[in-house]
Amino acid sequence: MRESLLIADLLQGYRSGHLTPTRVIESAIERADRAPERHVWITRLSRERLLEHARSIEQRAFGELPLYGIPFVIKDNIDLAGVPTTAGCAQYSYVPAQSAPVVQRLLDAGAIPLSKTNLDQFATGLVGTRSPYGACHNSFNAGYISGGSSSGSAVAVATGLASFALGTDTAGSGRVPAAFNNIVGLKPSGGRISTRGVVPACRSLDCVSIFSMTCADVAQVLAVAEGFDSQDPYSRTLGDVPVHGQRFGVPRRDQLQFFGDHEYARLFDRCLARIETLGGSLIEVDFDPFLEAGRLLYGGPWVAERYAALGNFIERHANAVHPVTRQVIDAGKFPSAVEMFRAQYRLMSLKRAIEPLWDRVDLMLTPTAGTIYERARVDAQPIQLNATLGYYANFANLLDLAGVALPAGFRTDGLPFGVTLLGRSATERALLAIADRLHRAQVTRLGAVDWAMSPQD
Repeated sequence: MRESLLIADLLQGYRSGHLTPTRVIESAIERADRAPERHVWITRLSRERLLEHARSIEQRAFGELPLYGIPFVIKDNIDLAGVPTTAGCAQYSYVPAQSAPVVQRLLDAGAIPLSKTNLDQFATGLVGTRSPYGACHNSFNAGYISGGSSSGSAVAVATGLASFALGTDTAGSGRVPAAFNNIVGLKPSGGRISTRGVVPACRSLDCVSIFSMTCADVAQVLAVAEGFDSQDPYSRTLGDVPVHGQRFGVPRRDQLQFFGDHEYARLFDRCLARIETLGGSLIEVDFDPFLEAGRLLYGGPWVAERYAALGNFIERHANAVHPVTRQVIDAGKFPSAVEMFRAQYRLMSLKRAIEPLWDRVDLMLTPTAGTIYERARVDAQPIQLNATLGYYANFANLLDLAGVALPAGFRTDGLPFGVTLLGRSATERALLAIADRLHRAQVTRLGAVDWAMSPQD
């Protein structure tokens, strides 16, 4: 059994004197060196720089730093000072002089960055295969996708290479890879965590996501990572909205889609039954407004926002861009301003149509994804299969929902299944508390390793 990197376990080890940051970082370097090749990394920090980080933490009092000596990794579309940001494209690469505010907050709290992780290029995809740095492999079966776009971040956590990871989420990138690797993924409300220093995908929708093994660890990282940033025009000061009851909204049976995956369907039914045994009530709701909102993301003019962010680079360096990524972003050339306004009006109508739902339910529950695919199938049908993975994910950012993806069981072939709890904006902490209880009731294995979930998590 490898030594646990759960935050509570590391902090207890530091408190007792059993561990030091230097020892933990040396162990983390060894783990990464020995790990099977899964195309997780883009840039690993040097041993010298990592040990310098560790020694600097050891000069501080343990009680001063909430993330004292906690190792983490960063999706490579988020800036870490002095380390290249590639967004999955070497020709796009630049070396930032400053870290993104969210990264700096974590550094100031004592966390130690290990590496920049692989991703679907320019955070465009839910598959983890669209990278010139290699297709990221699923933590349980290398023949299957890891999910994306935050592929390397999710796999690094799931395989015990880091305590937590930063990703991003615009259309499900902080939730789908969590489900496919048996970990927890938080999609926060827009603006709760600054996105300054993040390469934009759809700037008005982008969120920085957090991956870890447990809801408790995610909540602990969120407490440090969040905060208003006056230099980020999308940043907001958000309080915490409670979730008072246990009325779970579930899509009508005829609106559930598992794309032929009978095991995922069975596991979702099992999750519903478990919720009822825990005292929750299930209320079927009309899922069509959510689905229609999701279709606006790629089937409507919002793809133009991706082109606004990256079009100039793609026009100058077309051969540097993954062919599927280029196909997706190039479509953003064509929507007109008229189409954009019409879509905005429709989105506002859908938001208003959904508002009464929150009088009937306290939160929503869906599968995180309806199925999982072999990498070879995704290579053969990259656009179509990616679209199915967004069925339960694409709408959340457009509707400004908070979401927590959590493990919910395993298929008979050993591949994980996950569900997502969704709530109104600013319900993150309430959702994490509910998700923690549901996680414990369904799954005992953490990620793809053999660490134990301790009672105090």
